[in-house]
Amino acid sequence: MVYTVTLNPALDYVMKLKNLRTDDINRTDGEEIYYGGKGINVSVILTQLDIPNTALGFLGGFTGKKLEEMLKSDGISCDFNYLKSGDTRINVKIKSDKEIDLNACGPEITQADMRSFLKKLDDIKDGDYLILAGSIPKTLPDDIYERMLESVSDRKVNCVVDATGDLLKNVLKYRPFLIKPNHHELGDLFSVEIKSDDDIVKYSKKLQEMGAKNVLVSMAKDGAMLTDENGNVHKIGNAKGKLVNSVGCGDSMVAGFTAGYIKTADYSYALRLGSACGNATAFSEKLATREEIECVFNAEYK
Repeated sequence: MVYTVTLNPALDYVMKLKNLRTDDINRTDGEEIYYGGKGINVSVILTQLDIPNTALGFLGGFTGKKLEEMLKSDGISCDFNYLKSGDTRINVKIKSDKEIDLNACGPEITQADMRSFLKKLDDIKDGDYLILAGSIPKTLPDDIYERMLESVSDRKVNCVVDATGDLLKNVLKYRPFLIKPNHHELGDLFSVEIKSDDDIVKYSKKLQEMGAKNVLVSMAKDGAMLTDENGNVHKIGNAKGKLVNSVGCGDSMVAGFTAGYIKTADYSYALRLGSACGNATAFSEKLATREEIECVFNAEYK
């Protein structure tokens, strides 16, 4: 079983209009509502790939109920902790001649809420996967990812962490199965500029020395590179296609890689499926469907 964690999920309220004015009332041409959150995105793609998974995290109020209702209607299994007060945030996305994103901070998560959530991790068993993705709400301590990995450290749980900066560095001592920085984030971790594939391999191996088993580095238009726990380096380009959407591409790659490894225990296959999922989402208005992923997986790569 795979468990994904989204500590601060959201409903994204997308408003579309031709011209945005600041001197008068604006009337939209249409609105849409989507669920959002990096761990949730991972769960969506895993579900498309028929990998059993459960989305964990915190929800609150009427917006939380709406988000859970939308997930379940799409066949996404979830087991969220409900907060006693506060509402799941709504992020407003204005798409016009200008694009404006207004991201809410989200509800307060108390120590008692966090203790209840950590207790839920007791159900995770040897061989399961725990995927932590994204930033953390400002009401939670900076060591929350460490606490989650520590809580499962007495079992053989495959932990996947998609985070940045100290949030990522500080969990390496728990030997996560996979981490996925992009090439800019990899450079930031060591205060260097990544200029070549050799640099990627060099600093990926440094992360392995610090505890990571597998390091997957996404490189935007240049594809992705994996330095696996056996010392092998794998590189893949991108499939041919038109970039439509950049939201959720990294999450899709994490999901595809995890699914590929679960299915085959082969790192080359896992990288190709991860890349296919990331590319398929990039070529789609939303997160990729199974059919779109299969099409990209079988396509010619650059």
